[in-house]
Amino acid sequence: MGPVLVAYATKHGSTAEVAGDIAEELRERGLEVEVAAARDVEDLEGYSGVVVGGAIYMGRWHHDARRFLGRNRRALADVPFAVFGMGPLTTSDDDAHEARRQLDRALAGVHGLRPARVAVFGGVVDPSKLRFPFNRMEATDARDPEAIRAWADEVADLVGA
Repeated sequence: MGPVLVAYATKHGSTAEVAGDIAEELRERGLEVEVAAARDVEDLEGYSGVVVGGAIYMGRWHHDARRFLGRNRRALADVPFAVFGMGPLTTSDDDAHEARRQLDRALAGVHGLRPARVAVFGGVVDPSKLRFPFNRMEATDARDPEAIRAWADEVADLVGA
């Protein structure tokens, strides 16, 4: 069995951090894992499973994540794969529902792909990493480490089977 790829598309780093957290949980479950930026992945040969995550900005899933799915559509049909999005700035049901709707819309744009697991995790705003006028936003971190770990455990069961 080959390694599991955890690919991420991030603008300011929080999605990469969550990808690292997911990879660590998969490793703790005994899986070999490689983590890479989605834009840097050439092909999926040799991977026994794939996780791809991307930030949701202004109602759209990160273009590198969308391109990754389109570029690897055929290969993803042959391996178990899971998808996560990072986006809502609060943990409210309305924000989570809207972020999931946006992620589902992005996934529907890649015909024939059906990820076995999909999740949306809270996002991060770090004003020091943003340009005007967004650098005036309040700092927030809506990530839920327990939810991320629980989802990673589900993914480990999926790709480790």
